[in-house]
Amino acid sequence: MTFAPWQRRSLRRFISLLLAGMCLFCDGSTVAQTVAAPQAGSATATADNAVLLTVFLRHDQSRPLSELNAQLAKQGFYKAFPPPGIEVVSWYVVMGIGQVVTLRLPASRLREVNRVLEDTAWGAYHTEFYPAYDYKAVAAAEHEKAQ
Repeated sequence: MTFAPWQRRSLRRFISLLLAGMCLFCDGSTVAQTVAAPQAGSATATADNAVLLTVFLRHDQSRPLSELNAQLAKQGFYKAFPPPGIEVVSWYVVMGIGQVVTLRLPASRLREVNRVLEDTAWGAYHTEFYPAYDYKAVAAAEHEKAQ
């Protein structure tokens, strides 16, 4: 997949801002800790660990829909996605794009969601991922402070 120069700049800017924001919530001690990864499906999203993940599932337009659906069924897409315990915030069909799914999940389960999509969606869809976090409470507090 290729991106136009403005898309690459926007994506780099978004990732930089996301990483900078994530650093605000970490202190040096959390980076140095060695904690075993949680079992798949064991962590639940809470206010202090939840991320939003928007997934673009772009249809392979070189193949008919019936063929794509057969491939998804064969690969077990709808059985495996989303993984148990992952909240689906929205799931839309967007004409000309495919499907756009927004999930809320604990950051520790991001790899699990990625692997499910790699194993079950690739071939029928081209995937894009856009992680984000809920900033509403912080923005409201800053607004109140500025008044």
